[in-house]
Parts: sequence; C-alpha cells; structure tokens
Amino acid sequence: MDNVNPQHGTDLGPLEPILADPDVMEILVNGPDHIYVERRGRLERVESRFRDEAHLMEIIQYIVGMVGQRADESNPIVDARLADASRVHVVVPPIALTGPSLTIRKLFNRPISIENLIEWESISADMVEFLRACVQARVNIVVSGGTGSGKTTLMNLLCGFIPADERLVVLQQDAELRLPHEHQVVLETRPPNLEGRGEVTMRQLVQSAVKMRPDRIIVGELRGGEALDVLQAMNTGHDGSMVTLHASSPRDALARLEIMALMGGMDIPVRTLREQMASAINLIVQIERLQDGARRVVKVAEVMGAHGDIIATQDIFEFVVTGLKEDGKLAGEFVSSGHVPTFIHRIQAAGVQLPAAMFAPSRDFTHPLPPIPPLPPIPPLPPVPPRPRR
Repeated sequence: MDNVNPQHGTDLGPLEPILADPDVMEILVNGPDHIYVERRGRLERVESRFRDEAHLMEIIQYIVGMVGQRADESNPIVDARLADASRVHVVVPPIALTGPSLTIRKLFNRPISIENLIEWESISADMVEFLRACVQARVNIVVSGGTGSGKTTLMNLLCGFIPADERLVVLQQDAELRLPHEHQVVLETRPPNLEGRGEVTMRQLVQSAVKMRPDRIIVGELRGGEALDVLQAMNTGHDGSMVTLHASSPRDALARLEIMALMGGMDIPVRTLREQMASAINLIVQIERLQDGARRVVKVAEVMGAHGDIIATQDIFEFVVTGLKEDGKLAGEFVSSGHVPTFIHRIQAAGVQLPAAMFAPSRDFTHPLPPIPPLPPIPPLPPVPPRPRR
C-alpha cells in the first residue's frame, strides 16, 4: 500500500484507509510522522505514518499533479483536490519548517437530508419550515460560519427547496455544491498555470453569470472583490440568490461583506455601500461548530435595513446553550425571539402560510440582566506642586 506510481497508480499510501473511513471529515498531516483526523467533531491522532519525508512528498506531488500543479521551493503553497472533489491544501519546505503539511477536507458523499439535521439537533423543525418558505419566496440569503462548520452542507439543502423549473447559475471555487436541479449551469474558478496565465477569478464568473439569464445566482463562497458584483446582482432583479462566507456572527458577516466589497476597487462611499448591502441581503443564517464538535444553526437573523451608517439586524431564531450533559455534549434549545420578519408578505405572496405560533417568543427576553457590581472608587490624584518661578 505504500508504493505510489505517480504515472499510473492511485495509491495514497497510509492515507488510503483514512480516506475510506466514512466517519473521518478532515485529515491533517504534519510531516511524515504525525497524522491527525477529525472524527465526529473531535481531533485525534492515528497510528499511520509515512516511510519518510520523501514518501510524503511523492504522494503530495501525485495529488497536486492531478490538477496540473507542482509543489516545490518556487511554488510551496498549492490548492488541489482529489478525484472525489475533496479539497486539498499543501504547504512544503522551505515555508513549512516542520516538514510537508497536507490538509484534506473530505467531501461528504453520504446523502444528508433535512431530516438528518433535525435528528442530530443541528436545526429545529420551525427553522426548516421558515427557511423553506424564505427560499420559495425568493429571499436573498447569506449562510455564514467558520471553517468546517457545515456551510456547504446547509447551502446544498437550502438549494433543494428551489423550485425545479428555475434556472440556476452556480459559481464555486471548489466543486462542493451538488444541486439536484436539471436546469443549472455550474462554473468554477481556475488558478493560473505554471507560467502564471489562464486564471479565471470568481469576479469574472459573477460578471459572466448575470449575462446568462439566471433566475438565481448561487455562490459557493465569497472571498474578495466579487462581493460587490454579487450585491449589484441581488439589487438588479436576481432575487432568491444565496452565498456563503466565513464569519463568526451575523454582524461579523456584514462587516466582512463590506470589506470584501471595498476590495472590488470602486470608490464607493461607505454609507452608500451599506445601503446597498441592506437592500440586497434579507436574511443571514449563522452556523457554527460548537466546542463539543456538534454543528448547529445558532442564529437566523433578518437584515432590517440601513439607518444612517448602521445596518440593523434582528434575530428571529437562536440556539441557546443551557448547560452540559453527562457525556460532555452541550445542552441547549432552539428559541424564537418573537420577531415576525418584515418580508412575511413576500412569503404569503408565494403561497406559503406559516403559523403565527412559529414566531411566538420561546423565552422571556425582557428579563433584566444581573446587576454589575460597582467598580471601586478611583483614588484622588495627588496635588500638582506649583511650578517654580524663574
């Protein structure tokens, strides 16, 4: 199993049994002697190892060679993917001081349904019905979360609520979104070749997508100046579009979106940009990988609009941690804030009737916080001595 033929073979040495393990989500290689995996949300070390650094480099060259790249001193950082579309990130010496580093994020090939997420307590049934109604009402949605939090999985499931007769243009940097729709066009960015030519950026794809008569534009992940073009598309008739981005809260998602839009290179006043953002984005869905390894939708927030220089948001649903279970898992509940979204008329116009009880407050949000103990008094400053006269 440790023999690799870069010309003909497909053997990945000690990585083969790890890749075959359906419970492993990520593989982290720190040099030839240290291999870690994420299994069920927890990191653990495995006993497998490479023969030596040369063996690890041979496998790395095979992997990056599948996408026409090479990892060496002149090109020490490389992004690639396996045949099953699992994402690969490689860093080699002299940048990697502890030896070649290899990170593989496996594509979850087992089908996951909304029912699975409800069973795993990743989302509540009320959240699902509300998000289904939002998708059908063509609400613009941002799915926000950290690395490995489940953004792509949630986006795939949300896209499953889109009617089958709509035309979708799907833009992504890694082929992770797999939608069931027949009428879709899937575009993917392309890195430059070894000569530095042939690059196709996400911004070019967004600009191309708006010319393809899409009913909705689905962007796998916003990372740069293409955010400005996506906002303009949402504001010019492409309702129901959805994007993902990295952020730790809905407020941070708006801040990151603003920064990325400013990277577009256009001299736009910040207040005007925030008005565009508030007009384009209707809903932010925040998903997190919590400290116990569980992935949960922790907030569903409406973007209320721009008020001066501030973009107002209002939580609709939230996951509240209430304690710790005996097995170390977090205990909590999904609650409603009592806020009825201002776009409820769009949901009703789409023929969807949501029960009023869905938005009834699940807990007392008016209960005052415990008082903060007073700070100790500040001692008086010593008197300043008079200046001597000259």
